[in-house]
Amino acid sequence: MVSRFQRLVGFDRSMALASSALTALVPLAILLSALVVRLGGKDVAQRVIDRYGLTGDGADAVRHLLAPSSEWTTAGLFGIAFLLVSVLSFARAAQRLFEQGWELQPLSVRNTVNGLKWIALLAVYTALSSWVHALLGRRPLELGAAVVEAPLTAAFLIWGGRFLSAGRIPRLDLVPFGVIGATVLSGYSVAMSVYLPHLFNSYTDRYGAIGAVFAMLSALFGAMLATVGSAALGREVQNELDRIGRGERPPDNEVRQQWDTVLRQARSRWQTTRGRTVLDHLTKRH
Repeated sequence: MVSRFQRLVGFDRSMALASSALTALVPLAILLSALVVRLGGKDVAQRVIDRYGLTGDGADAVRHLLAPSSEWTTAGLFGIAFLLVSVLSFARAAQRLFEQGWELQPLSVRNTVNGLKWIALLAVYTALSSWVHALLGRRPLELGAAVVEAPLTAAFLIWGGRFLSAGRIPRLDLVPFGVIGATVLSGYSVAMSVYLPHLFNSYTDRYGAIGAVFAMLSALFGAMLATVGSAALGREVQNELDRIGRGERPPDNEVRQQWDTVLRQARSRWQTTRGRTVLDHLTKRH
């Protein structure tokens, strides 16, 4: 699992996904806020504040960041075009996770139609998740909401993998990833219900309104790291289930061999980094 996570360049991929998600979700939230307010509901900023119990500077920063525009102008139309490009970029970033995790040939923009389907699925999942938390989220640690939300998350991850892989990954092969990801993300949601208010308040105290962006990026990075790790582990579990189904027995020292491989890769990267650092130091001296 560690070796597969390294092959996915897990930390870099998690940050890339988090950055793409932030770029897509903030303008999407602003657009939805404008629509919801026109229909007489709470805007997205207030929903975030209510869900996590934000107060003071943290709540003010979220209002400034996610406040809907009161006018629809040409800039608003340009914003919608930018939103479409952003969400498609996020979809392609998620698509690359499945293509690399399951060793598939990259489709890039050729999978745009399925990317749009995934965006629609994401919107439905987000709406259902928000509804669940609105009903059950006020209980201690939001445990009830996390338990009810877990099957929704598993379904989203499985069907999302089908869309983003253009149907090249069988549904059953995505079940381990869906189950593991739903479990890990539910636990992460519970942890964030406690920690996120502190994160927002501390960042806004230190950096002002921009601190809300840092807080959101940090929270998204954690969620994407959990997703990437779940994909790596789910892929390994599926491979093991396939071997068991074929009646194959892994070598007794397989775990040791994998660990030795991970150590060799880590040593190689450390020596490469160290060599570059020494070379840069000598270059600066001369």
